[in-house]
Amino acid sequence: MRLWLLRHGEAQPYASSDAQRPLTARGRAQVLLAAEQLRGRPLQHILVSPYVRAQQTAEIVREAIGFAGDLQTVPWLTPDDDPRDVLAQLGPFEGRDLLLVTHQPLVGALAGWLIHGHRQQPLPMQTASLAELEGEFLAAGGFDRLALVHQDH
Repeated sequence: MRLWLLRHGEAQPYASSDAQRPLTARGRAQVLLAAEQLRGRPLQHILVSPYVRAQQTAEIVREAIGFAGDLQTVPWLTPDDDPRDVLAQLGPFEGRDLLLVTHQPLVGALAGWLIHGHRQQPLPMQTASLAELEGEFLAAGGFDRLALVHQDH
């Protein structure tokens, strides 16, 4: 299975709550660059954090690559969620090609855990960074990193 992990683009520093922070113009441009890496990929599902900046990021990607499916908002992709919980929630998607649109520190910790089997080496994920992982089974340490692309900052 292939798993793409996308951190949202640059967001406004302040809003009524962290969950409400929208993307900046620069953040939208970063996401468009990241979306180019996904063009032509066999994505079957896009799973997205409920936070505004992640929702906006996923929508930009969907439009840019012409993804015909729905964006599935899930409550377990927020910044402080636990990678173990995310892995457990991904069970029904095993064997499929997924894009997860989420946040730091979760995205870096999740990637590191999937690649290394522990959380001491999180993957460095800047805004709109995109990691491509491949694995036979959903398991900690069961994935190889195929690519990590950072957008110009």
